[in-house]
Amino acid sequence: MQKTKSFPDQQFEEIENWADREHVGVEPMLLALSMELALKAWFVFDHDDPNALKSHNLTKLFDALLPQSQQRLDEEFKRSVIPHHLSVFFLDYGIRDILTQHKDAFIDWRYLHEAKKTMMFDQSIFEATLEMVLHEFRKRYRIEQAAPLFGHPN
Repeated sequence: MQKTKSFPDQQFEEIENWADREHVGVEPMLLALSMELALKAWFVFDHDDPNALKSHNLTKLFDALLPQSQQRLDEEFKRSVIPHHLSVFFLDYGIRDILTQHKDAFIDWRYLHEAKKTMMFDQSIFEATLEMVLHEFRKRYRIEQAAPLFGHPN
C-alpha cells in the first residue's frame, strides 16, 4: 500500500496554489445580478417604463412589480420550485422570502472583502428561482420573423 499524502496544515489565507480561491463569491454575485436584471426587465414590461428602480435590492425590485406579476411569480414558484426545494425551517414560503433572504447578495458577494456581510447564499434554490422567473418572463413576449421593408438588393 502506498502512503497517502496529507494536506498541509495551512489556513485558508495561506494556501498559495489553490487555483479557485480568487473566484470565491463570483457565482453568487453573477446569479444575484442576473435576478436583478430579470426583475428590472419584468418591471419594464409591467409599467411600460424603461426607468426601473436603480437598486440592487431584490426585495425592492420585486415589490415594484405589479401585484398581478408578484402573484403570478409566487404561484409559479410554489408550483415549480418548492416541491424540489423543501425547507425544514419554513412550512409555507414564497418567492419574496427567497428574494428577501438574498436581497443584498450582489453587493455582499461583489464586495466580499468588506466586513459584516451576509455570507449565506442558497445557490440551489436561488438558481431554480431565477430559472423560473426567466421562464415566466419568456411567456410575456413573442418573437416574430419580420419581413424586410424594402426588396432584397440584387
